[in-house]
Amino acid sequence: MPPSTGLSLLVYAAIAIIALIVLIARFRLNPFVVITLVSVGLALVAGMPATSVVASYEGGVGKTLGHIALVVALGTMLGKMMAESGGAEQVARTLIDRFGERNAHWAMVCIAFLVGLPLFFEVGFVLLVPIAFTVARRVGVSILMVGLPMVAGLSVVHALVPPHPAAMLAVQAYQASVGQTLFYAILIGIPTAIIAGPVYARFIAPRIHLPDENPLAKQFLEREPRKQLPGFAITMTTILLPVLLMLLGGWANLLATPGSAFNSFLLFIGNSVIALLLATLLSFWTLGIAQGFNRDSILKFTQECLAPTASITLLVGAGGGLNRILVDSGVTNEIVSLAQDFHLSPLLMGWLFAALMRVATGSATVAMTTASGIVAPVAMGLGYPHPELLVLATGAGSVIFSHVNDGGFWLIKEYFNMTVAQTFKTWTVLETLISVIAFVLTLGLAQVL
Repeated sequence: MPPSTGLSLLVYAAIAIIALIVLIARFRLNPFVVITLVSVGLALVAGMPATSVVASYEGGVGKTLGHIALVVALGTMLGKMMAESGGAEQVARTLIDRFGERNAHWAMVCIAFLVGLPLFFEVGFVLLVPIAFTVARRVGVSILMVGLPMVAGLSVVHALVPPHPAAMLAVQAYQASVGQTLFYAILIGIPTAIIAGPVYARFIAPRIHLPDENPLAKQFLEREPRKQLPGFAITMTTILLPVLLMLLGGWANLLATPGSAFNSFLLFIGNSVIALLLATLLSFWTLGIAQGFNRDSILKFTQECLAPTASITLLVGAGGGLNRILVDSGVTNEIVSLAQDFHLSPLLMGWLFAALMRVATGSATVAMTTASGIVAPVAMGLGYPHPELLVLATGAGSVIFSHVNDGGFWLIKEYFNMTVAQTFKTWTVLETLISVIAFVLTLGLAQVL
């Protein structure tokens, strides 16, 4: 079949996405099988050579799992150590004492905003989800009441706030000031996180009825109560170690001469996998041996916590395979070409391009990187005076309408034990709120500056 072009390619992609949603949500077919089947079908009708379809899909799966599988495994081990030692319980108690039980959702959005600064969304999520489960149980509310504010804080930081890696990529592309971007991002990010997180959670959580049993929550909650809990300081030190290491890695070129041995060392320990590995090893002591557990107990904890993550890892990998098919079939190029035909302001262009790429590929980082690379030369040619706002507009567009080709969609669905329809009503709406609110606030700030 000859390669499809133009409108027909966009129509095929739209049909594929609709088919995914219908087959998974309406007919309740296995999501991994459906994503694989639809990805292959889209590639074939789009005219990709049959001999390259499977290689393209496998390449996308492998590239995604190469990072995410390690992050989920190490983060889950670290979370399990926090849960078994009582560290998550200690953090939950401290947060509830400081904020009050009625304000636990505010506590979660605050800690997510802080912890998420240098972390990719998936890393921050697996670090904090044990605390969310523990807080929800102690306060006696749905996991959505504290979990949605948590993911809102993580997502806002991911999209807007340097030194987050995605935001830093856009800062470099637009040649923006890191300091000014950080100031504006916090100015816009705080109200955005509040509205999309605690405020929306109070509205939607009572309207979503979750099953009584959550298999993933059991590994964090069903354990023997401990008489003595690790201290709040040592627990937070353990969980914030990867945050600190990734911050150092992000600023390696400012702290040391690029190419030097110290610079290479900072980049090495700042890699998300190495940072989580070091934090997990530290937890074996601070939350394991120091709390009276022996090596056999630690081995048992780290082995039994991995089984429930298998389905999540497969779904995230399948989403990566679909992303690769969308790119290799030319769908993403058609979306970019279509958007370029309209003469838009740089801010609207940054938001719209990122939004289109987000819907097509499912990756906020890819959307932000691609959109900023396209818009930057246009904005510079027009002499746009506020590159920092371009970073924020592009970041806002990069998180809109998370759906079935986004690994984050499946993480939220599986950990919170929701159906696909419930995930759309909660997570997808939350992400879209973040995108729209942040963009509107950015436009308002542009009028003031």
